[in-house]
Amino acid sequence: MLTSQQIASYQRALPFWMSLLLVPVAIFSAMQGGWALILIPVVTWFLFSILDVFLGLELENADPQISEDHLTWYKAITLIWTPIQFLLLYWLIWYANGPGDAHLSPLETIVLFFGVGVITGSVGINYSHELMHQKDRRERWMGDLLLAMVLYSHFRSEHLLVHHRYVGTPRDPVTARYNEGFHRFFPRVLISCWKSAFRAEKEMLARKGLPWTDLSNPFFRYWALQAGMMILALLLGGWTGLALFIWQAFVAIWQLELVNYIEHYGLTRKHLGDGKYEHVQPRHSWNAAHKASNWLLINLQRHSDHHYKPDRRFPLLQTYSGGDAPQLPFGYPVMTMAAMVPPLWRRVMNPRVRRWRQMYYPEITDWKAYNKACNPLPR
Repeated sequence: MLTSQQIASYQRALPFWMSLLLVPVAIFSAMQGGWALILIPVVTWFLFSILDVFLGLELENADPQISEDHLTWYKAITLIWTPIQFLLLYWLIWYANGPGDAHLSPLETIVLFFGVGVITGSVGINYSHELMHQKDRRERWMGDLLLAMVLYSHFRSEHLLVHHRYVGTPRDPVTARYNEGFHRFFPRVLISCWKSAFRAEKEMLARKGLPWTDLSNPFFRYWALQAGMMILALLLGGWTGLALFIWQAFVAIWQLELVNYIEHYGLTRKHLGDGKYEHVQPRHSWNAAHKASNWLLINLQRHSDHHYKPDRRFPLLQTYSGGDAPQLPFGYPVMTMAAMVPPLWRRVMNPRVRRWRQMYYPEITDWKAYNKACNPLPR
């Protein structure tokens, strides 16, 4: 087990700063155009997948009792990313509609901002996820700013008030159902997640005797921040700049929901009767210990422990063996690509889900209600 002295070392934290490499890659892509425009997805998806092959798995865990005083270098990367992403995003909107307009064709600009969406989704939303779980109000605000840059601010409410409470039950829209392809999952969650997030905030206000229109409803903050981001894009790049901003936001959301899809695919909590479900355990999330992709995604792939102990900062998240949590065969970059090809995804993952069911729930012989999310809603 890694000690506090080992964890506190900047050398130990440095690999998690590799996301910063995407900034010069994005700037070079914009200024070079042509072949360079594919560099962002190539680096994000393929380079880290190749590194996973050569670097293997990270099976060491840090002592979960390590204090925050030893995590400065890890916290720093999540805090500096918000202003960096803000400057990068809006500089690219200005550049594509100003100096870059002379050498970037319309198609090249679209491809460039696809890559921007890969960054704001795989890094930006992921970092916002880390920040929204923290007690420090300033960190949560940084997370809100990152989500506003991709027009998905309600993700904070949905994730904290719905997903973590109801994961693996019919009330959680984000738990992908067995045999549900991503192309069906994606439109379903785009609608149901917004509705469930708004309903959760409305119900919380109602318990305080307040209507949803009360200004303490965070949706008013979400809408204001998102409107501000869109207005800035409009001012810097005109209607084209706004369209590019919306395009990168869509790509970022697609990236997020691909990850959501693979994290809990086919994994359900046992219904105990009368709307009661077993407690969340590490076995209710797919785990991946691949070293390089966990550097890029700040240990998001240690998802089994994140749901078991949601308040742990990313360097303290634990990885589990196959006996305690189901394991993905590859890191998220490869698995998200596989998810875009439903027959391939089912061939890889459905046998693993069936083995998981036999391992943990041999007493359940009829899975139809679980497959279709038809069990009673949790109380």
